[in-house]
Amino acid sequence: MQYIYKYQSPIGGITIASDGSSLTGLWFDGQKYFAASLSPEHEEKVLPVFEQTIEWLDCYFSGKNPGFMPEMHLESTPFRLSVWEILKKIPYGKIITYKDIAKEIARLNGLSSMSTQAVGNAVGHNPISIIIPCHRVVSCNGSLTGYAGGISKKIELLTLEQVDMTNLFVPKKGTAL
Repeated sequence: MQYIYKYQSPIGGITIASDGSSLTGLWFDGQKYFAASLSPEHEEKVLPVFEQTIEWLDCYFSGKNPGFMPEMHLESTPFRLSVWEILKKIPYGKIITYKDIAKEIARLNGLSSMSTQAVGNAVGHNPISIIIPCHRVVSCNGSLTGYAGGISKKIELLTLEQVDMTNLFVPKKGTAL
């Protein structure tokens, strides 16, 4: 059985999911791939992992680094799991590029290169937004692309973390990167 909890953040509603003991999903309501890993059979319930996640979110949205991660259980392809592990290591208030992640995945797998598009796809399918900080990934040219929760939420999260946004920009529609 899967369980959910609804959380109201300063930048919108969030649905949190669990298998009963670990966090399995966290999405802004209505975001791309919303609840993709959530079974149609689920129940709204307060669980210890939700209380821990709420504590994390309350701390985060107060502008502080929570300093811990709730217990998580992720299921996906080995490639996506490896990308999400790298995302977990991005420090609070810092950004990296899709290219940086692609280079690290290539290095870990003994490859000469890795597709940044494949990395972008894996980042975009991250089922635990904010806590697994996919919003901290930008294009190598500084473009704020590819956040399933929407670019405006990505900007709000990076601003909350006091990321230096001087060299970052939102691409105009139809602009090739």
